[in-house]
Amino acid sequence: MQQKVAVFRKEHFNAAHRLFNPHWDDKTNNEVFGKCNNPHFHGHNYELIVKITGTPNTETGFVYDMKLLSDIIHEKVIDRFDHRNLNEECTEFKNLNPTAENIAIVIYQLLRPSIDSRFDLQVRLYETERNFVEYPA
Repeated sequence: MQQKVAVFRKEHFNAAHRLFNPHWDDKTNNEVFGKCNNPHFHGHNYELIVKITGTPNTETGFVYDMKLLSDIIHEKVIDRFDHRNLNEECTEFKNLNPTAENIAIVIYQLLRPSIDSRFDLQVRLYETERNFVEYPA
């Protein structure tokens, strides 16, 4: 039985967003989202960690080619979200509140088709040094 190993790739991107529910009034949005409801948006320096779990290849010793993983992350995520206003420039968030939770789910959905299903995939997204989410949990 081969042993599973997890490999991780860390990347970052900067993006602005506003947390807002269009079905609520301003008072409710301010109560729920606070400063994150700023109508002029606010930004984060997101740290993204992508985890792939699998068995090392018998010929290379790699679980996954990390250069390939970096290229996929850049193509599918960084090029799409870096230095963007997520609410206004990214179709993924036209009708989806860009919370850290939703951003992580979207990133997973963008990456999953490019990574063979024999590998387990997990996304960890740091919105701040102290606040982060993982998907799937």
